[in-house]
Amino acid sequence: MENNLDRLLSKGPDLTKEDLVYLLELADEESIKRLYEQAYRVKLKHVGNKVYFRGLIEFSNICRKNCYYCGIRRGNANVERFQMTAPEIMAAAKWAYDCGFGSVVLQSGERVDEEFVSFVEEILYQIKEMSQGELGITLSLGEQSRSTLERWFAAGAHRYLLRIETSNHDLYRSLHPNDHDFDSRLATLKILADLGYQVGTGVMIGLPNQTTADLADDIIFFKQQDVAMIGMGPYVVHKDTPLGFEYSQRPQRSDEEQLAMALKMIAVTRIYLQDVNIASTTALQALEATGRERGLLAGANIIMPNITDVKYKSSYQLYDGKPCLDENATLCRQCLEGRIASIGEEIAYHKWGDSPHFKSGQKEKQ
Repeated sequence: MENNLDRLLSKGPDLTKEDLVYLLELADEESIKRLYEQAYRVKLKHVGNKVYFRGLIEFSNICRKNCYYCGIRRGNANVERFQMTAPEIMAAAKWAYDCGFGSVVLQSGERVDEEFVSFVEEILYQIKEMSQGELGITLSLGEQSRSTLERWFAAGAHRYLLRIETSNHDLYRSLHPNDHDFDSRLATLKILADLGYQVGTGVMIGLPNQTTADLADDIIFFKQQDVAMIGMGPYVVHKDTPLGFEYSQRPQRSDEEQLAMALKMIAVTRIYLQDVNIASTTALQALEATGRERGLLAGANIIMPNITDVKYKSSYQLYDGKPCLDENATLCRQCLEGRIASIGEEIAYHKWGDSPHFKSGQKEKQ
């Protein structure tokens, strides 16, 4: 078994689906430790030990979608809805710029009306003007039309995160109402790539009825889509959702089991995809206090400090137990600086932190 593990860990991008399943199902402590160590070596070789900050601005929890797992779903009447004003968003973006963050992420519930599209477009122009084009901008605003995505790209957005949540069509259907379509989401990912965005996607890990083979297929899906960045994390229940209720009625994995699978997904994805950006998500910290540091040590290289105004944070909970709801941006930054330094990594300030994978793809197109 030891020789077999060494052989698999050295295969990198040549891993088969069966290999991916084997690695994801590692259970003994020593084998998992070696998996993480190999993932970290691959990370150092391809993306280095620099951690890139993306200042997360969750500017609205108004959403037209009704996904069964999400705390800000349209049907959740227990949420106090909000939308930050343009000056509030700009204040957060300027704070990030003044602190040397390389990028910000504008995230909200999904809307497609013209008022919203124009609002985002104007914010993009303002951020670019305020930072003289130096502050990178990622959007995470759900499925949008080609014309909308063209406008936002022209206004200054250059990355877009659209999580597929699962690449299993049947499992996807179980997570969404009938008016949510897997193929539409997939088509949006293709439009984003066609327009020149750095495309990110990701999945939830530990969903009800999800198998290890499904997770292996998710990793293969990332490669097939040729994405530049991965944002995935453990499924964490929100009590005011249909899936959360269903999950509470069945035997559950422990937080440590959920965390272990999420960390293995990061590690195996790093070994298989090598030079993409991988986020160490806040959901990891929701399961264990040092979850984000453990994510970095398992192969992740992106952290998204939440710089949303504290008065809005409690209303933007996609899952229960979201950490740092009472922590302002300054405290969040100071905390993360200490956490990252404690594991021997370094924050790359004033850098966009584009993935080497995206850069190499751009060269090939030239």
